[in-house]
Amino acid sequence: MEIKQKYNSRRKPDWLKIQLPKSSSYAEVQKIVKQYNLNTICTSGKCPNLGECWDRGTATIMILGDICTRACKFCAVKTGKPLAADLAEPANVAESVRLLKLKHCVLTSVDRDDLDDKGSGIWAETVRKIKEVNPETTIETLIPDFDAIPELLQKVIDAKPEVISHNLETSRRLTPEIRSRAKYDRSLEVIKYLSDAGVVSKSGIMVGIGETYDEVLEIMDDLLAVGCKVFTIGQYLQPTKKHLEVQEYIHPDIFKEWERIGLEKGFKYVESSPLVRSSYKAEKHVK
Repeated sequence: MEIKQKYNSRRKPDWLKIQLPKSSSYAEVQKIVKQYNLNTICTSGKCPNLGECWDRGTATIMILGDICTRACKFCAVKTGKPLAADLAEPANVAESVRLLKLKHCVLTSVDRDDLDDKGSGIWAETVRKIKEVNPETTIETLIPDFDAIPELLQKVIDAKPEVISHNLETSRRLTPEIRSRAKYDRSLEVIKYLSDAGVVSKSGIMVGIGETYDEVLEIMDDLLAVGCKVFTIGQYLQPTKKHLEVQEYIHPDIFKEWERIGLEKGFKYVESSPLVRSSYKAEKHVK
């Protein structure tokens, strides 16, 4: 049987067992997150790696609130009318990174289409503050598309995070059905702008939502064509009954095959396994 035919059924398989939190590191991260009212994609996005990452003393911090102006069918983050941006947030996040003793910090955010600058100003200031308070900490920013407006993207670039990531999420064919407002080619335009600016560009997709094996290969080619350096692939997991249903659970062998192919095609780094998320073990991607 060809490996690309080894898709599994829609019954959740054993290899998707989630590791439960078990150490004092987890408790310490949880305490700081609550104390400083931090939003994390770990909790808002119902990430399956929350236990493992918090156990290692790491977390992905979500800025600009916890209410998104978009309503993608795969995402567990709340949608609606956000609160006003918190101008004290950059300083608070920087202090939280210090308390968490992060060597590598991943930032993400909700979409803020309600703001004139789409939140890019807070993004840039947060990166600068983290570097000011934590000069040894490296940073990855997992940014929205900012409607691909060059001057807004440039604000984040000028703050000099080590890695800038923007997720393509799915295939060109499925994008209109799954992503809210976002466009496949617009996301590629964002990644190209980042790559052309000389930063380490990164993107990720989720699988098991109706894409084909060959569409994953097409996504790889599209990302490489715009200079993407790091690529992540993970299994989509339905966060609630209101969200998009899983169409297929992909066998780990296929993820391994995609990793091999991605590296052969030219990515510098490929993370590909069922529980991979875009920020999973992100500290390795700085290299």
